[in-house]
Amino acid sequence: MFSIPGKQAVSITDKAASQIAKLMERDGHKALKIGVKKGGCAGMEYTMDYVDEVAPNDEVVEQNGARVIIAPMAQMFLFGTEIDYETSLLESGFKFNNPNVSEACGCGESIKFDESLFQK
Repeated sequence: MFSIPGKQAVSITDKAASQIAKLMERDGHKALKIGVKKGGCAGMEYTMDYVDEVAPNDEVVEQNGARVIIAPMAQMFLFGTEIDYETSLLESGFKFNNPNVSEACGCGESIKFDESLFQK
């Protein structure tokens, strides 16, 4: 739907790929589907769900045993994003390094996208 030939929509770090592959194997799912939805104090937030089927317009990114599916409506918002997995003393989780984000809330759960994504 929204792609550049020869370039993946998102990149996945080795840590993230390892964690995604582990989750998929443990729970028996085919992929991790990533999207965005309205919500949070900055206006949008990421979604992550297990899926067992790929829809016709989904973008599929596979790397080192990990399979990430990007929902069609999220593709323009996520293009160029690096998905990482970080672990610290207090928490661990996926981190999205997204060049299309113009602002994020203090808690890091909510984002606002660059207005140029909405203009033609």
